[in-house]
Amino acid sequence: MGTVDANAQSSSSLIKDFIHKCGGVAVIDGGFATELERHGADLNDPLWSAKCLLTDPHLVRAVHLDYLEAGADIILSSSYQATIQGFKAKGYSLEESESLLKRSVEIACEARDVYYTRCCKSLSDHSTDGKVLKQRPILVAASVGSYGAYLADGSEYSGEYGDAIDLKFLKDFHRRRVQLLAESGADLIAFETVPNKLEAQAFVELLEEEDIKTPAWLSFNSKDGINVVSGDSLSECAAIGESCEKVLAVGINCTPPRFILDLIRSINQVTTKPILIYPNSGESYDGDRKEWVRNTGIADEDFVPYVNKWCEAGASLVGGCCRTTPNTIREIHHALSSRRTV
Repeated sequence: MGTVDANAQSSSSLIKDFIHKCGGVAVIDGGFATELERHGADLNDPLWSAKCLLTDPHLVRAVHLDYLEAGADIILSSSYQATIQGFKAKGYSLEESESLLKRSVEIACEARDVYYTRCCKSLSDHSTDGKVLKQRPILVAASVGSYGAYLADGSEYSGEYGDAIDLKFLKDFHRRRVQLLAESGADLIAFETVPNKLEAQAFVELLEEEDIKTPAWLSFNSKDGINVVSGDSLSECAAIGESCEKVLAVGINCTPPRFILDLIRSINQVTTKPILIYPNSGESYDGDRKEWVRNTGIADEDFVPYVNKWCEAGASLVGGCCRTTPNTIREIHHALSSRRTV
């Protein structure tokens, strides 16, 4: 089974058709940086996980495969913190920087191909060690982080960019990256961890101005279960996604699980589009020590009762973000198996 061709369908139906083929709920992959570190990568760098596009592309491919074998139906490229500006600051030429961005999607597509090959060689849908080896539609989403992610100063968790950062600045900052990722072979673009209304507006205007053919999703983060992290109204932010035909789904990522249910209900009031949910583990991050505080999140198996409630409230794409693992995604996959119609 090959790639889903976004251009062969009307863009408005891509995600809905995909969800239908997945049995009513699709599984998104989980945290990336933590898994790269578990595989031995050193991410102490402003480029964060994007550093591995340069140093350890085989590890990037391995993490994608881990998530596919855990049951993920959608994998996100390792381009969240990959920007032309960031690569150039590290001494790479414009051509090299653009090539690395495209390479992030190529590696994800390669992982999908390897996974399909493994499925063809497997005699059943599951291996003896519990790996999911099932021929099924799989989407590759090109990840686009916020301007705050590029700054690497935590401002994607506050949305406080200062008065000098306006709509034009944000569009100019993201423009070339969005163009490149739209042409990279990805099935869709994932605008994720969007911290404020201004940047959401910049993304949807870019889709229109550049006549981007690859459809997108728009995903916000919250730290209070009511608004996005900047304090902007979640309803107003979600409505921006609802207003853009090229945005096929709207939702929440990198937010503690305990807040998700109320956020789904808020989004449901302003959108008719599929709602996507991929929270973090709920752990706290110590910005001064630059490390996660142990034992502050929820266990993988504790995602299960959450997942069913999220789907009952209207979520149809569910996965994980920071500090979630392939085991988390495996638990989600199993939790959703009884809800699926295929």
